Amino acid sequence: MAAGKKKSSNVTLPSRFKKTLSSIWQDKHMVLFKAEYTFLITAVLWLLEIVINIWVIQRVAYTEIDWKAYMDEVEGVINGTYDYTQLKGDTGPLVYPAGFVYIFTGLYYLTDHGQNIRLGQYVFAVFYLITLLLVFRIYHHTKKVPPYVFFFICCASYRIHSIFILRLFNDPVAMMLLFGAINLFLDGRWTLGCALYSLAVSVKMNVLLFAPGLLFLLLSEFGLWKTLPKLTLCAVIQLLLGLPFLLVNPLGYVSRAFDLGRQFLFKWTVNWRFLPEDVFLSRYFHLVLLFAHITTLLLFALKRWKRSGNSIWSLLKDPSERKETAHKLDADQTVLVLFTSNFIGMCFSRSLHYQFYVWYFHTLPYLLWSGGVKKLAHLLSVLILGLIELSWNTYPSTNYSSLSLHVCHLIILLCLWLNPTPALPSQRSENKAKRH
Repeated sequence: MAAGKKKSSNVTLPSRFKKTLSSIWQDKHMVLFKAEYTFLITAVLWLLEIVINIWVIQRVAYTEIDWKAYMDEVEGVINGTYDYTQLKGDTGPLVYPAGFVYIFTGLYYLTDHGQNIRLGQYVFAVFYLITLLLVFRIYHHTKKVPPYVFFFICCASYRIHSIFILRLFNDPVAMMLLFGAINLFLDGRWTLGCALYSLAVSVKMNVLLFAPGLLFLLLSEFGLWKTLPKLTLCAVIQLLLGLPFLLVNPLGYVSRAFDLGRQFLFKWTVNWRFLPEDVFLSRYFHLVLLFAHITTLLLFALKRWKRSGNSIWSLLKDPSERKETAHKLDADQTVLVLFTSNFIGMCFSRSLHYQFYVWYFHTLPYLLWSGGVKKLAHLLSVLILGLIELSWNTYPSTNYSSLSLHVCHLIILLCLWLNPTPALPSQRSENKAKRH
């Protein structure tokens, strides 16, 4: 009898595999369009990316921009300088939080004091592949984007490959940690996710653009009192990471690592090239952008993220004390709020430099296919992705490339605004029952 069971199980596995292959073959004309085939397509593209990364590293020349400056900055710490105002490299002072210092100190030793650039490129290729895995897992959870689009967010983007493996910027490291945190949120591991999110912020503070959305989600999921420990954890991690520098010059560390008023150079701007330089540098212009940023976030929080019929103040209550039935956030709600929060920040950024593209590149397909305009043609969505890629690949930026970038941002933002408030799981079940 045991032998019979073993034989049966051995037969079952090949038969299941055969059935899966048969299903794929029957649906072969729809494999690139059905979200249920996300895993299959992304697995193939990820393996292809291994080959592409090796080819790029071997065949395309590395361009020095910030790597040497990074190495100089961490070398100063290694030599015993903990005053942030005294740490600098070729391109200027150290302006990143302490997490950056620790990670790039590791890279400093791994790459023979920063001299072995080729090894550094392969390390960043690994970062790239890990980032893709994390991004693909998010898309697999949501199943909102047709699989053919994933070709455009990996193999087809010259700029993203350049940022990772030809420039070795710190932005990809921060985003890799951020996408890891989002995966933990989707798995319901909010405390660990908040810890990883704080580590991402400690590499580069652009990750703070996700903070309004994360705060909204934490309040939605836990209420105020259970959210406070998670916010405290984020703060404690920042404090512990920065402690060696805070003990020497606390004001110097905070003002350099979290300099919100940092002035950007007009020659590097991707998004505001069409403005006169004096307007670009104007503090009044910066205040207008900040006001627009905060206003747009509030409008989305009140009118789009908040569930209809509920007061925004109900978020402060424990979920068990709210009027509506307690429920867990689903993957769609979580990802939409986080990605939208970041995108709004990008739209109203004082300046976007070329390496900043990685801040939102992998989120763009989800935002485009989540918009409320359901009839928005696939071709138009792909066209918008193409125009955005072209804008970021135009060097130096022009009036037309900057304007086209803003037009694409506006279209995406309007589509997101037209997106209906996500329904509660209970409401979805009721609507489904009514249809049947």
